[in-house]
Amino acid sequence: MLTHPQFDPVAIALGPLQIHWYGLTYLVAFGLFFWLGTLRARQPQFAAAGWTRRDVEDLLFYGVVGVIVGGRIGYALFYKADHYAAHPLEVLAVWKGGMSFHGGLLGVIVAMAWFARRRARPFLQVTDLVAPCVPTGLAAGRIGNFINGELWGRAADPALPWAMVFPQSGSMMPRHPSQLYQFALEGLLLFAILWLYARKPHPVGRVSGAFLIGYGVLRFVAEVFREPDSFLGLLALNMSMGQWLSVPMVVAGIALWVWAGRKG
Repeated sequence: MLTHPQFDPVAIALGPLQIHWYGLTYLVAFGLFFWLGTLRARQPQFAAAGWTRRDVEDLLFYGVVGVIVGGRIGYALFYKADHYAAHPLEVLAVWKGGMSFHGGLLGVIVAMAWFARRRARPFLQVTDLVAPCVPTGLAAGRIGNFINGELWGRAADPALPWAMVFPQSGSMMPRHPSQLYQFALEGLLLFAILWLYARKPHPVGRVSGAFLIGYGVLRFVAEVFREPDSFLGLLALNMSMGQWLSVPMVVAGIALWVWAGRKG
C-alpha cells in the first residue's frame, strides 16, 4: 500500500512570488495545445481551408478565456449553486480553487463559436481541429490534481498494489489514485484514439462527435473510482455529478456523429 508523496504545491518561490505546480500544468496544457494545433492546421483538410499558425494562436487565446470563465462558472452552477448564490462575488475568487471540466467545455464551445463567427469559418470545422488537441491538456491537469493530493479516489482493497493513502482526505484509508486513472483514460488513451482517428478526412463534425462520446464514456468509467464531492455525495441512481454531466455528452456526441455522417 502506497502513501501520497505530499508534494509541496509551490513549485517555485521567489520572495513573495509563488508559482504553483497546478499553474504550471495549465501552461503545459496550453503549450501542448498550441503544438498539436499547429500540426493539425498543416494536415491537408485544414491546410486546404487556409488554416495558419496565426489562427491556432488566436484559437489558444479564445480557448484560455473559455476554459477559465466557463470552468469557474460551471463549478459554481453544477457543484455549489446554493453557496455561490449567497456569495456571488466569490465566483471571481479563482485562486481559491474550484473548476469544472464540463463548465470549461461549455466555455470553450462558446469561445469557438465566437471565433468561428469572427473568422467566417464553419463552427464544426473549428471544433474538429481543436478536439484531438484537448486530451493532452486534460492529462496535464490530472497530474496537477495528483500533485495537490486532491480529487482522490474511493476506498480500495489494501491488497491492490497501487492503492494509495491520501492523508489530505482525513483518513489513512487506502484509495484508488483516481487522478492517475483519469490521466491515463481521459488524457493519454483519448488522445491516442482521437489523434489516430482524425488523421484521415471525415465528414465535418465527426471528430467533434467522437470527442464527446470518448470523453463522456471514459469520464463516466473514471467516476466509478473517484470519491464523490463531500458536499454532494452520490445523486440519483447512485451516480455522481460527473457521471450525470457525462451522460448528455455521450448522447450529444452520438447524435452529432450520426448527423455528420448522413450529411457528409
